[in-house]
Amino acid sequence: MEREKTEVSMNLNRLFSAQDMTVGKPWRQIVQFAVPMLVGNLAQQLYSTVDTIVVGKYVGDNALSAVGSASPILNLMLALFVGVSTGAGIVVSQHYGAKDREALAQSIGNCLTLALIASVITMVIGPLMTMPLLRLLNTPASIIAWCRDYLVIFFVGAAGFTFYNVLSGILRGLGDSLSALLFLTVATILNIFLDIWFVAGFQMGVAGVSLATILAQIISAMCCLWKLLRMQDIFRLKKEHLRLKKDCALRIIQIGIPSGITQAIFSVSMLVVQSLTNSLGEMVIACNVIVMRVDGFAMMPNMTFGNAMSVYAGQNVGAGKLKRVEDGAKQGLLLAVCVSAAITVLLLLMGHHLMRLFTQTEALIELSTRMLRILAVGYIAIAVSQVLGGVMRGAGDTVTPMWLSLISTVFLRIPLAYALAWLTRGPEYPNGRPEALFGSMLITWTIGAGLHAIAYRSKVWKRKLTEKQVTQETM
Repeated sequence: MEREKTEVSMNLNRLFSAQDMTVGKPWRQIVQFAVPMLVGNLAQQLYSTVDTIVVGKYVGDNALSAVGSASPILNLMLALFVGVSTGAGIVVSQHYGAKDREALAQSIGNCLTLALIASVITMVIGPLMTMPLLRLLNTPASIIAWCRDYLVIFFVGAAGFTFYNVLSGILRGLGDSLSALLFLTVATILNIFLDIWFVAGFQMGVAGVSLATILAQIISAMCCLWKLLRMQDIFRLKKEHLRLKKDCALRIIQIGIPSGITQAIFSVSMLVVQSLTNSLGEMVIACNVIVMRVDGFAMMPNMTFGNAMSVYAGQNVGAGKLKRVEDGAKQGLLLAVCVSAAITVLLLLMGHHLMRLFTQTEALIELSTRMLRILAVGYIAIAVSQVLGGVMRGAGDTVTPMWLSLISTVFLRIPLAYALAWLTRGPEYPNGRPEALFGSMLITWTIGAGLHAIAYRSKVWKRKLTEKQVTQETM
């Protein structure tokens, strides 16, 4: 009996420990790592979806529009910690692949310090910028107060959100996607109960939704930190590792900033497009919120494969196994495309039923279903972009994906959305049809996939590798 307990304990420890992705079949390692992360990403997406459902059911469609109008601003202001999180995961994965304990501990300590700095900046700047940005976006007067309350609470509590994402990024860089999943699941369940309690019980409206999310994220961050500090068989974190070391911090920032800029570019484009969305009326605003919530779930497998490929590529680059990186890229791409194709079929068949989860307004259901069907056929293209972009980022080339994002979102998506809106003006939609918003997204997704394929095949990402990494491959 005692022996069985010991075996169970050892199996659990292995399950919730770091994963070495430099050995074994690439596709199996990718799937083993990606599945827990996918469930975790879906749980995180459930945060915003539950927020939307609770607001739509207990407050109304206008409150639904408020949450949607606030989201692009939130994403823009949080781009800073996205960069730190990405840089953290990539640097950690490379040091882990190279089996360099001291460099690993130093990078983790510096990541924590940078997360603290990012949190303080967000907590100070966020509330100050909220109202000017809302007015700049022509936010309707009927929802602007709700938008303000939602955003200010979120920014004040940004430390929880920041540290969870950075700490979970570190755990994933070590190959441990299961622990982050476990902690996020706990926080998600807590978020659901708090949402209902604050909104339905205390009648706090959209402010209650924001507060519930923040409290749940703080719990997630604390759990991740606890787990990280217990991984002493891999590294030992000391106080001196928390002091910013120039070379280490610059490495994290150099890798992370392009990813943060990429997120900021996407968020700015969403802000500009949100201004167009707001001009199309409250029905279209609410439609955009609902479709984007479903889109968030549909995107998760692709985002997961992208993040998994970053860790996979990072560990193997650190170990000097460049041929294994390319083999994994082919296998990961095939997996992602197959999953995206299945999701596309599901959304085309079941989209109408999904819309009913958010609203009982028939006109809104019909409009949202039409828009979702436009996006659904583009998820295969996103699979290509995410996987190949993930490989490039894992190899340390975050600049190329940044430029590709700039081209797709700024130079293509924004002008195309406004052009299509102008071309589709009519009596029902004097400022343009909602198809302009989603059609422009589909077109840019497709072009973006082609650009990522060209960039990857050009092997520009290999130019970012160190001499040591290239030498290891040839030995």
